[in-house]
Amino acid sequence: MRKTTSLFLSAAAHGAAVLAMLTASVGAHAQAWPTKTLTWIVPFAAGGPTDAMARDIADKVGKQIGQTIVIDNTAGAGGTIGAGKAAKAQPDGYTFLVGHMGYMGAGPALYKKLTYDPVKDFDAVFRFPDTPLVLLVPKSSPHKSAADLIAFAKKNPGKINFGNAGAGSTSHLVAALFENKAGIDTVSVPYKGAAPAMNDLIAGQVDAMFDQTNTALPQVQGGRVVAIGLTSSEPIAQFPNVAPLGAKTLPGFEAATWYGLYAPKGTPKEVITKLHQAYLKALSDKAWTQKMSDLGIHLLPEAQYAPEALAKHTAAEVAVWRKVAADAKISID
Repeated sequence: MRKTTSLFLSAAAHGAAVLAMLTASVGAHAQAWPTKTLTWIVPFAAGGPTDAMARDIADKVGKQIGQTIVIDNTAGAGGTIGAGKAAKAQPDGYTFLVGHMGYMGAGPALYKKLTYDPVKDFDAVFRFPDTPLVLLVPKSSPHKSAADLIAFAKKNPGKINFGNAGAGSTSHLVAALFENKAGIDTVSVPYKGAAPAMNDLIAGQVDAMFDQTNTALPQVQGGRVVAIGLTSSEPIAQFPNVAPLGAKTLPGFEAATWYGLYAPKGTPKEVITKLHQAYLKALSDKAWTQKMSDLGIHLLPEAQYAPEALAKHTAAEVAVWRKVAADAKISID
């Protein structure tokens, strides 16, 4: 009996020692992190609004943690391919997903067979500032206002086409909501990213497009496209004489793109905490945040940037978009 007890105690001691070693190893890993370049997966083509914001924030956060953050543009299927890739990545603190409302909020409502669950397969890291959208038309367009565009579309069902960054992208979803709210029938023209869609809008190959304020502003100021409506609840100084759609044309219409950084489930909490803290330090640069504001980007209260706040927001958005997709009859597959 004593021998059995002795063996049991010896095994228990060995197990405790192994556990202590593993705990120490994880602790040392978190303490040393980061020791190499980080990768942020952006599920859209380079040059679009998601890519632009991701690169800007990655640059600022990278300087805070003392490591380079590279952007991996994995486009396709409205962002779900890149999100699926991120969900399957090793949770070692070096691969992350730049997520947004399309594939992290509306995805479950739009796709019957997703390879990931936005809530269960990721750990939230921090939320980005929100970005309203602007309704754009080519400079040669005969439609000088959102009301003009809607009136024409009502008289000519299926004659107006909307370019977008891809099926399930923000520009696609907001255009679908616009169509549903306005009671019109339009044609969706998906592209592999916002940049090629914008190029065709400039060339007059598509009739209209919703784009984020930060990437649309240079095109509007350069006279290459014309802004005829905003999805924000209030006017934006950078878009003078452009009224919010919800003010008069479509009462109650409001939308904005939300973003967040996510890690594969199981990523060390210490790593998530360090990244979130680095992000908050970056946001203390008033010149940088003012630059974002000048582009029409909406800064949030600090508490809303926290990992737990993003996690709650993601779960809530999944529920919201299930209803929106059903009401607007939006489905990808």
